Amino acid sequence: MKKNKTAFVTGITGQDGGYLAELLLDKGYEVHALRRRTSSDELKRIEKIHGNEKLHLHYGDLTDTASLVRLFDTHIFNEVYNLAAQSHVRVSFDVPEYTADVDAMGALRLLECIRMLGMENHTKFYQASTSELYGKVQETPQTETTPFYPRSPYGVAKLFAYWMVKNYRESYDMFACNGILFNHESPYRGNDFVTQKIVKGAIAIAEGRQDRLTLGNLDAQRDWGHAKDYVNGMYLMLQQDKPEDYVLATGEMHSVKECCEYVFNKLDMPLTWKGEGIDEKGYFKDKCVIDCDEKFFRPAEVQLLNGDSSKAQKELGWKFEYTFETLMDDMINTELERGCYELFTNL
Repeated sequence: MKKNKTAFVTGITGQDGGYLAELLLDKGYEVHALRRRTSSDELKRIEKIHGNEKLHLHYGDLTDTASLVRLFDTHIFNEVYNLAAQSHVRVSFDVPEYTADVDAMGALRLLECIRMLGMENHTKFYQASTSELYGKVQETPQTETTPFYPRSPYGVAKLFAYWMVKNYRESYDMFACNGILFNHESPYRGNDFVTQKIVKGAIAIAEGRQDRLTLGNLDAQRDWGHAKDYVNGMYLMLQQDKPEDYVLATGEMHSVKECCEYVFNKLDMPLTWKGEGIDEKGYFKDKCVIDCDEKFFRPAEVQLLNGDSSKAQKELGWKFEYTFETLMDDMINTELERGCYELFTNL
């Protein structure tokens, strides 16, 4: 009888970790996951699977080497997915040292666990990389060979992790790969990310619970997909015969302003715009419902990100099911269904 695979997932209480754990459990995996001790209800995103007998949560932290070594020394993992991170780009400017410790050194600690414990021959490693590596983009669209130019502590920390994965792959013959994922959203997205902020804010305004939505750079353009599609890509990367790095993206860009227009239109609140730059405001009828504040701008802005996932589509057979419109519809409908009254505790 063939034994089911065992996976280890960091960041399970985040958006991607929740969807990935659901996917792996559906495929019969035994899933072990790292869980940080917090005082908030951080299990909200995995409430569907919490209690599944094949899901095992372990207290630990990517900044604590001992907790990682203890887990790797007492379990055999066929696949390791490193999704944990301080993932908010703007916040990384406020906590650069912490961001580096988790996002850069955390990946290195996991790679070292695999190497030191002699797991190279039976453990495959996935690193959640990011389109923020491209930062000040050198070409459009961005591919696996586009030069990197990160513009935030988050991007720089992720670039360290990216190159450590390549180094361990080449130095120790380790099956380790980077998934360079462009922006991907979902109803599981944290409340301080712009798509979720727009959805929640627009619904609160429509229901009379909020007067105005304050944002940062309205002209920033992103390649937005759905997290469900992207975690499937992560899984596919570790099912290959040899490790490679892959871009996952839709190839379609939309601005923050376009995102606002789509969401507000869906709620029967068509917008008109007045002003420019930091003074630009969005109006529904004669009421200002969107404005900008410099505190939401980054010290170094990334104006556009647009990916080319041709390699992943050709070699992995990966494809995205959700368009920008169906992604946003999913987020809007889910938020309307749950009443938009949840506490902002899962940031």
